[in-house]
Amino acid sequence: MKKTKLWLLALPILLLGMGLAEANYDLNMSPGVTEISEEVYRLHMIVIWICVVIGAMVFGAMFYSIYYHRKSRGFEAAQFHESVKVEMVWTIIPAIILVVIAIPATKATKDIYDINAKPVDMTIKVTGYQWRWRYEYLDEGLDFISSLDAKSNQARQAGSAIKPEDVDHYLLNVDRPLVVPINTRIRFLFTAADVIHSWWVPALGWKKDTIPGYINETWTDIKEPGTYRGQCAELCGRDHGFMPIVVVAKTKEKYAEWLAEQKAAAGEKAESAEKTWSKDELVAKGKAVYSSSCAGCHQPGGEGIPGTFPAITGGKIVTGDLEKHIEVVLNGVAAMPPFAGSLDAVDLAAVITYQRNALGNDVGDLVQPSDIQPRLADSSDDDDDDDDD
Repeated sequence: MKKTKLWLLALPILLLGMGLAEANYDLNMSPGVTEISEEVYRLHMIVIWICVVIGAMVFGAMFYSIYYHRKSRGFEAAQFHESVKVEMVWTIIPAIILVVIAIPATKATKDIYDINAKPVDMTIKVTGYQWRWRYEYLDEGLDFISSLDAKSNQARQAGSAIKPEDVDHYLLNVDRPLVVPINTRIRFLFTAADVIHSWWVPALGWKKDTIPGYINETWTDIKEPGTYRGQCAELCGRDHGFMPIVVVAKTKEKYAEWLAEQKAAAGEKAESAEKTWSKDELVAKGKAVYSSSCAGCHQPGGEGIPGTFPAITGGKIVTGDLEKHIEVVLNGVAAMPPFAGSLDAVDLAAVITYQRNALGNDVGDLVQPSDIQPRLADSSDDDDDDDDD
């Protein structure tokens, strides 16, 4: 009896200690930075508190009964089988609770899908690739690829001199973030070029699957400037964990400045696709592209992974027919995804030239962006024909 009382007195102290020990851990959802995320958060808290009240009542009644009706006090278990009243109570009350939850849940779901409830200010198309994202600003003609940042990519390689703990936002940073204006209703279109991916930024309050051949859509309106991070939430292949998402929200004025800079840079890149590059320029550019797009499978030194990914160093494709090499890089083969949609002509020409003239190879071939550009145009036309069908 004394031991039981001591345990009951100690229990609140133990619970308080556990609460203090966990004070630095973020155990709950955050309200996010959009109207939808706040609505989802409110719904979450309603359900949580309903569960807390139900749990307190059920476990309170159970512990009360166990303690005050224990055998040592002379109580004997009652023998009964059916009670219409009890069955009606435990059917009607849960039904009422579900209706109470269903009303705000239905409203939140409707708000997420009701894109046209208000006029849309801009549209962004998101395409998932293994293992990067393509963002197209359909109203502005801006189009770019977002990949895992170089430092995270190096740190994740076996034997790398860079350690994960030395990299800020390890595996959660990208080379080119998605930049959007605040207080702007943005329509998102989601699809994929190879397998199913899932675009998820928790601060926005939702996630959307990107499915090849389908278009999913939703909207957002970010209230506060800031950087919001997420990841692909669908197991999309061996490098699934290296496909982060970074959204940078700016004021409308700063966004306009960024957009002007990006359009100017895009114009310069288009011009660079027309010029004739030197071997040194192509190899230098190709090294960076290889590190971000190829080294994860073929390894930083080009040694490959025996039985899974062939070596670049001395490889039959890389040291063989140039046309075959270009075809494999553009269209993919076996487990290797196609890069025609995720790299531009300059990057493709540079990485092919790099593979043939570095990593222990010295074939001597040069590939110019002008050699790749017509092939990309043909590939784009084929995709449009497939969409029409």
